[in-house]
Amino acid sequence: MTTANSLLLFSVLGIFVFCYFVATRVWIKVDEKHKKTSEDNEKNTRRDFLYLSSMSIGGIGVVTFMWPFVKSMNPAEDTLALGSTEVNLSDILIGQSITVKWRGKPVFIRRRTEEEILEAKNVDLNILKDPMLDEDRVKKEEWLVLEGVCTHLGCVPLGQKMSDTKGEYNGWFCPCHGSHYDSSGRIRKGPAPENLAVPPYKFINETTIKIG
Repeated sequence: MTTANSLLLFSVLGIFVFCYFVATRVWIKVDEKHKKTSEDNEKNTRRDFLYLSSMSIGGIGVVTFMWPFVKSMNPAEDTLALGSTEVNLSDILIGQSITVKWRGKPVFIRRRTEEEILEAKNVDLNILKDPMLDEDRVKKEEWLVLEGVCTHLGCVPLGQKMSDTKGEYNGWFCPCHGSHYDSSGRIRKGPAPENLAVPPYKFINETTIKIG
């Protein structure tokens, strides 16, 4: 639920609760007034009914008036479309990588070889600057999905093309300041302080992922 919809929901609930307490108070007063004369009771009941009706109509009017403003707070459809990206993995061969765009940032998707998977797993975490197990960075060990942005100064590392240098750890290399990442996208050498980030994603089916 978006912030705008939540705001509208709480507003409606608030008005409902307010009207409920007003109605309860009015009908309690009406009940008490039954003890008075019938003429006075009829006048007071009519007045209380008009008061309750006015409050209810006013509450509905406030919600109706607020709706266009609340709706305008929702993200535009084109913005929502940019919030997620579906990627078909079926054409990516073992050992290949592709780059896709998500929220204006490059995302690296690599179908790792058995050797790359073993390299990523057989690492002593004590030697890592930003220690993370490979299994905590992937949903399926064959597929590695990373934000392709160096964590030093935001450059785009090399390593996606077959002809690119992959650095000293068979992953990615940022030539701007010499940061080396391994086959799990973890920083191994250079000034970058953190591993390449893993974006939020999930497998829709065996050959399709949704990023975002």
